[in-house]
Amino acid sequence: MNHNRRNFLKVLGVLGAGTATAGSAVASVPSALLAPAVNMNNYRAPKLETVRIGFVGVGNRGAAAVKRVCYIENVVVNAICDIRPERAQLAKESIKHTSFKPALYTGKADAWMQLCERKDIDVVYIATHWKLHIPIAIYAMAHGKHVAMEIGTNDNIQEAWDLVKASETYKRHCIFLENCCYDFFELMTLNMARQGFFGEIIHGEGAYIHDIADSLFDTTKRYDLWRLRENAKRNGNLYPTHGLGPICNVMNINRGDQMDYLVSMSSSDFTLNDLEKEAYQKDAAAFKPFLNAPFRGNMNTSVIKTHKGKTIMLQHDTSSPRVYSRLHLISGTRAAAQKYPLPGKISVGHEGWLPEAEMKKIEEQYTLPLVKHLGEMARQIGGHGGMDFLMDWRWVDCLRNGLPVDHNVYDAALWLSIGPLSERSVAGKSVPVSIPDFTRGAWKTNPPLSFSIEHGNLTGVKSAKG
Repeated sequence: MNHNRRNFLKVLGVLGAGTATAGSAVASVPSALLAPAVNMNNYRAPKLETVRIGFVGVGNRGAAAVKRVCYIENVVVNAICDIRPERAQLAKESIKHTSFKPALYTGKADAWMQLCERKDIDVVYIATHWKLHIPIAIYAMAHGKHVAMEIGTNDNIQEAWDLVKASETYKRHCIFLENCCYDFFELMTLNMARQGFFGEIIHGEGAYIHDIADSLFDTTKRYDLWRLRENAKRNGNLYPTHGLGPICNVMNINRGDQMDYLVSMSSSDFTLNDLEKEAYQKDAAAFKPFLNAPFRGNMNTSVIKTHKGKTIMLQHDTSSPRVYSRLHLISGTRAAAQKYPLPGKISVGHEGWLPEAEMKKIEEQYTLPLVKHLGEMARQIGGHGGMDFLMDWRWVDCLRNGLPVDHNVYDAALWLSIGPLSERSVAGKSVPVSIPDFTRGAWKTNPPLSFSIEHGNLTGVKSAKG
């Protein structure tokens, strides 16, 4: 065991002291976390004139992020890490039009540790497979770095508590990269909710329904078939945050309300075992470990109740032949909004969906200044229609201005915890499962999330043509 890994295990030992184990009652608050050193929801880190970034994991998402951030002013890419040398090299070559000279870390499973230890990095951008997200984040924060962590799911609650404790202990932001919170319709409905358009929010629905079953068995798509491994041993909502994040923003979760408990149910598996048998016939060596695996059910449905009596329905299905849906539904006492399978629509009272002319008026009135100013450039640069660029610009802008980030460690811990909690409910025949309060009561006084950009450097972008 090398020196870095020994030190890392010591860090985890300190952070884990007193945290709940995966099998303990998650409703109780770990004694070591009763008094946070700092409330990261309101934390303002010192301003960064230049945001120096190191990327860990440059497969699909990471490689795209490397290129996107190069369009943001006052950003430098100083290091790139991937276990595959060719992926690290491709990411470096993709930004050869810049003056950046990123060092490469590759070929070893723990090469990311060296990147985290560099003195010329302010933010470690994590886009590896899911199991490495939290260990890398904790190690990076312990070495004085903010982290920007891609979405996914963890598989136990202790990891989520460890992440919270690390962010508070080291006073470093853990920025949760839920890009769907920055889609244009989702941002508009958030602004509408803030201005009372919907009345009192009653209910929200979100989903990730995306037929990617074939890609799970494609050995060229994801390193070491990591996502297939997740589907082969876990049964619940493995990817909750796309649908959940925007609803939490609207409902002020962690900032005025909090999740209380959930129930979850999964169908049986009707597709993955059959696909596994077909894959095994073509490549026995690669797919033998998955023969007769207890693949998760195709559709998982989870329902969450908040302390203030609101409900959230989440669905997850990535292995059925269905039309893509990232359902976003907000239901209030006066009005409702829905996107998917329809384009974004608004209804008021009992009159049904508003006509197109009325929708255009609402879009003009409620579209945030952030989108009005950067939306067209975001669409040009891309990243799921531009929302990825808005997300990256926003967290960089917060760090440059010394502001609290939009989606912090409490959001990360809470949203990720839905994965293992849904598994626990499914395994118990849909038994209700309590949801931890990672803010330890601070949600009662935390201010609502605001996307105000009065402080912002709205010229902090480079030409998309450059």
